[in-house]
Amino acid sequence: MTRQDHVLEVVLDRPKANAIDAATSRAMGEVFAGFRDDAELRVAIIAGAGDRFFSAGWDLEAAAQGEPPDADYGVGGFGGLQLLPNLNKPVIAAVNGLAVGGGLELAMSADLIIATEQARFALPEIRAGTLADAATIRLPKRVPYHVAMDMLLTGRWVEADEALRWGLVNRVVPAAEVLPQARELAARLAAGPPLVFAAIKEVARESEGMSFREAMDRVMGRDFPTVAALYGSEDQLEGPRAFSEKRAPVWKGR
Repeated sequence: MTRQDHVLEVVLDRPKANAIDAATSRAMGEVFAGFRDDAELRVAIIAGAGDRFFSAGWDLEAAAQGEPPDADYGVGGFGGLQLLPNLNKPVIAAVNGLAVGGGLELAMSADLIIATEQARFALPEIRAGTLADAATIRLPKRVPYHVAMDMLLTGRWVEADEALRWGLVNRVVPAAEVLPQARELAARLAAGPPLVFAAIKEVARESEGMSFREAMDRVMGRDFPTVAALYGSEDQLEGPRAFSEKRAPVWKGR
């Protein structure tokens, strides 16, 4: 992993396919928990090493040696991201190749996905007689139901252009551009208002099972910690002041 100003870049590097076993998942969870808790870091990028695989997902070699699908994956769940509590900072996935099974689930744990033209996506768990658990929960909320069921029930491959068409990824770029564009986007976000980003992430996450009225009542009542922090902050005043003074806002995160 590398740090550049307010951005953390994490590269999954486990030849040959960037597969993830429980130990790797626990290590990734510690990395992303550190990102969450570091006030100087505002945005993270997750990428896969090489140009063929973003991640092949669950390490089947570890599974063949007895590692169960419900092993201890650490503080963040599989891949370190999908269950990490209170992660209220933006995460960008730079998908540079195949995102398979848990690799696709890892990408979906990010907030924004930039994929190469060669990227492909699949959930082949059905062929192995096991459940793509996180994808079964998340995918029907990201793409049309019948598209999600097609991927889950058949395990078929989805090309990058189709993933873009269904909104599974945000953009598709040439391979040489995936990391530069992810870094450019990360730098733009890092210059933005961190307290607002935190509120967006918490409200979107926590309101998922609420009615619109309940969620709005909680926002207006400052019942979300990030909303309470934002509405009582210097940054809340900085935006209107900067507009009035015809200058760029200076966000302090407080």
